[in-house]
Amino acid sequence: MRYVAPARGTVDPLVFDRSPLSAWHEHAALLEAAAWPSIDMLNGLRPADLSQRFVAQTPILLADGLHYEQRIAEHGDIATREGNWHDLLNALIWLRYPALKQALNQRQISEIARMGPKQRSREQYALTHFDEGGVIVLVRDPALLALWDEHDWYGLFWRHRQAWLDGSIQAELFGHALLEQALTPEQLLVGKALVFQADDSQDMATVRTRCAELIASGKVLHDPLELRPLPLSGVPGWRDANAEEGFHRSTVCYQPRRAGRQYPAPIVC
Repeated sequence: MRYVAPARGTVDPLVFDRSPLSAWHEHAALLEAAAWPSIDMLNGLRPADLSQRFVAQTPILLADGLHYEQRIAEHGDIATREGNWHDLLNALIWLRYPALKQALNQRQISEIARMGPKQRSREQYALTHFDEGGVIVLVRDPALLALWDEHDWYGLFWRHRQAWLDGSIQAELFGHALLEQALTPEQLLVGKALVFQADDSQDMATVRTRCAELIASGKVLHDPLELRPLPLSGVPGWRDANAEEGFHRSTVCYQPRRAGRQYPAPIVC
């Protein structure tokens, strides 16, 4: 069933103090104020490395006949529906992660040129899945990957709960559709993860840069099966109930591994 975000003003304010939305406190006015932010307000927040700009999605804009990605690539225009949670949260991702969004756009344009604007390749599905529901995961302890490979969620999130607290494994949400779903407290969030393995000398900022480089160069995201499911609701701090062992034995977002499902090795930084 398609997710429908709550109306502005009806959102439980507690969601803004819980992961993942708590990571966006610098934009609290955009998220929590009574009125929707304007397009001009969003453009006023653009960092120096974001050359693209937000433009209101209107019938006049859409009359150019361009694909959404083509409009970004050819004119630098990010079509944005005003008064819309999905597009507002997409704008926030552009503001924080311009290099990643630009890399995805470059790849989408290459595939549109190859496939045409009405057909979609498995590569485009992979790019879109990451854009909408992506999570970047940094793993410092390779033993955790064996648990993840087997969908041993109890082991990954409960027996090794400390790993999520001491930095042995870190997850940073990138997908704006996940941010939108987080507006509803009862949603059990499951991300689509690209996994990086690094030692203590490398931080998440380094991993993000590496991720953008790999996407831009076409070395990752050729197929949706490259992405590992990650039940984010099990990560400490993302849901109050996961502080209890029972959550990890019964939650419906912990799905078993499908027979024959294999995951690619982590990307070594």
